[in-house]
Amino acid sequence: MNSDARPRGILDLVAMKAAGRRIVMLTCYDAAFARLLDHTATDVLLVGDSLNQVLAGHETTLSATLEQMIYHAASVRRGAPRGLIFVDLPFLTYQVSIPEAIRNAGRVLQESGANGVKLEGGQPMADTVRALVERGIPVMGHLGLTPQSVHALGGYRVQGREAGAGERLLADARALESAGACAIVLELLPSALAEQISTSLTIPTIGIGAGPGCDGQVLVLHDMLGLNEAFKPKFLKLYARLGESVRSAVESFAEEVRGRAYPGKDHGFD
Repeated sequence: MNSDARPRGILDLVAMKAAGRRIVMLTCYDAAFARLLDHTATDVLLVGDSLNQVLAGHETTLSATLEQMIYHAASVRRGAPRGLIFVDLPFLTYQVSIPEAIRNAGRVLQESGANGVKLEGGQPMADTVRALVERGIPVMGHLGLTPQSVHALGGYRVQGREAGAGERLLADARALESAGACAIVLELLPSALAEQISTSLTIPTIGIGAGPGCDGQVLVLHDMLGLNEAFKPKFLKLYARLGESVRSAVESFAEEVRGRAYPGKDHGFD
């Protein structure tokens, strides 16, 4: 998972911030990619409910289920046995009541082998975060553009620009830290605000579309590899164009099959 021999743990996240070492997080949804990422310098694998969009083709994350998240998280754990893995708690699995949140988060860790869970929301979720942490369940927070609230937020747009929003988000972040969260994802925030929040906390922030002032960065793996070609937000940098590579490979395969070049004598059995 990382360049040194020892696998990452929850406490390493705060230590990395204190040392000024930026945290690298990527989404991962299956064992195949997990095996690849397990031998890279990636610090954290996030089994995000974005899989509901990336893999299942839905427009939002809202219909993701707990069983779906557990299935994919268990797949990632099998592919990355040394990895530090967090799993999104899907919509309505933690907002209804604290006992239900504890039960569902506990299932995620018990049935998938993940290290912790991630949930969305600020001060209203602080008691839930505290209850989970008190029961030994590490929690990563998520502020800014929170995809499970996309309809209430008016769509996928930058947050924190309206009057008073910066103070509210800073209060949200401090509430999550006080409740015991080990890190907070900041999504689609103005760069200056994200940096202000980051410098105000002892726990690390991990940005996505929040500028360079966060303590780490996360991207959806399929986005940064160029596999999700219709998604082109300003914050995304393509590190590969695998969509083009896939099409090229399939066209070559089809051409060789139709031209009877594949399979050849070397691909058969006596």
